[in-house]
Amino acid sequence: MSVNTDRYESAAARYFEAWNASEPEALKKAVAAAWTTDGGYTDPLADVRGHEGIAAVIAAAHAQFPGFVFRPLGAVDGHHDTARFGWELVNEADGSAPVAGFDVVTLDDEGRIRQVLGFLDRVPAGA
Repeated sequence: MSVNTDRYESAAARYFEAWNASEPEALKKAVAAAWTTDGGYTDPLADVRGHEGIAAVIAAAHAQFPGFVFRPLGAVDGHHDTARFGWELVNEADGSAPVAGFDVVTLDDEGRIRQVLGFLDRVPAGA
């Protein structure tokens, strides 16, 4: 059970705000608000550091899945400087969620993300 749930929930909320920002300037601001300057993002398909790299991964996801949004799946859980949460990539038109996974994030003292380790639990063939 999390001791400081607000910290973890706030970090996850900023994370989802970044992943759902579709305009370049909004994406840039959301990534800067969520991640440390040298923050990283690693999943089976990407391994990047810094705001530009992270924004590029998010923009690529939007290009591959237009009309989709990332939504939390379940509660955010955390301890010390680490949090974990599940997510789904949801089609806004029909509610289908072809992609799902969970992420483990490490936070700095201000609650910004230092590192994301992402895991994909459900991915459509050919994605």
